Amino acid sequence: MTDAAQEVERVITDVLADFTQGPRRGVVVDSPPGAGKSTLVVRTAIELAGHGEPVMIIAQTNEQVDDLIDRMARQAPTVRIGRLSAQGYVPTARVAHANVTIGDRIEHLHDPQIVIGTAAKWVYITDGPWPWAIIDEAYQMRSDMLLRVAGRFERALFVGDPGQLDPFSVVEVERWNGLTWDPMQSAVAALLRHNPDLPVHQLPVSWRLSAAAAPPVSTAFYPFTGFRAATTAEQRQLAYRTRGFGGPVDDTLEVAARTGWALHELPARHTLRTDGQAVDAIVGLAQRIIQRGATSWSERHQDEVAITTDRIAIGAAHRDQVFAIRQALRERGNLAVKADTANRLQGSEYDVVLVLHPLSGRRDATAFHLESGRLCVLTSRHRHACIVVARAGIQDLLDAHPSTEPMHLGVPAKFPDGWEANQAMLAHLSDHRVTAG
Repeated sequence: MTDAAQEVERVITDVLADFTQGPRRGVVVDSPPGAGKSTLVVRTAIELAGHGEPVMIIAQTNEQVDDLIDRMARQAPTVRIGRLSAQGYVPTARVAHANVTIGDRIEHLHDPQIVIGTAAKWVYITDGPWPWAIIDEAYQMRSDMLLRVAGRFERALFVGDPGQLDPFSVVEVERWNGLTWDPMQSAVAALLRHNPDLPVHQLPVSWRLSAAAAPPVSTAFYPFTGFRAATTAEQRQLAYRTRGFGGPVDDTLEVAARTGWALHELPARHTLRTDGQAVDAIVGLAQRIIQRGATSWSERHQDEVAITTDRIAIGAAHRDQVFAIRQALRERGNLAVKADTANRLQGSEYDVVLVLHPLSGRRDATAFHLESGRLCVLTSRHRHACIVVARAGIQDLLDAHPSTEPMHLGVPAKFPDGWEANQAMLAHLSDHRVTAG
């Protein structure tokens, strides 16, 4: 067992001891990107179920629910798992296990040892209480959802990433600013605000981010809960089977392979959100990665492994940008590269990620585009390389729009500040810049 694995095991042992034997009804576990949140959730649930204890698990999306079910069913094929779902739910292949039962009510699940569903489904369940609950991605859960399900359990383990996106709403939420019952607080923020003595643990390493990626992400987005990579620089390598022709595109790929980062910088210009030149650039880079036959070596595979299209993703801030990127992918031969918003990429992992910078080509820097969690998600999905496409001038834009978010009485200051996090990440990327156009 490596030193990193031993350190993680010590933390998990402390977490399980606090959760199962400690005097408090709740335990919080903060986790950086790729630190093993899902592994902790699955392990805890299986151990409790193995001791004859019924467990409820609350996740935030159906994707997260299905992923956890697949992991638990494979690791513990004799444990009965119940998947709570809405009427008309069509099961995915990942939940098609012999020990998994699907139903929209508890009585339809045939006495499961573990019951799992989304928070949106659990609010309609009146059974219980369960002695144990595990809340996955707890920082994505709204506090009002926690209030509605809190009566369903006696003790709870809250696991999540404090640097990711906050709970999202399509309605104006300013009316609740400063109120202790503000429903748009994350479940963890509300929990700790009312229970400051609850134990908080931190997973210390990232198994996803490489030795080159972990330091800048930790510095920019986790100033008070820093972490390090679980692997060394020698354990991760990215290469190409063919040589490049030179030029900005191939130069960008070479910088990304050598350092794990690259900033493909287009000429400064104010543009529409669906900047056609930026879209062509980011799709062209993805296509070139495939054309050159990108390969990787890592601690998972001692031999060379081809990076296929399903291991490459493109992230953007807005849905219309994603639509334009998908259209460009189709026009270039239907490249099967994942393209989506930061909200939907959250929790996923790829070998190479290309990012359309949220501030690229903009005239202003709004709170949405300065949201630290958005940039954190986009720049922390990769195992080998992250390539950021942006127009020049973001530094000037940030200098012209210093952070002016109003302070509200009773609202704790949020760290990291979005403006500062963007500055820190841009300073890091400037050392990996390739000028295009």
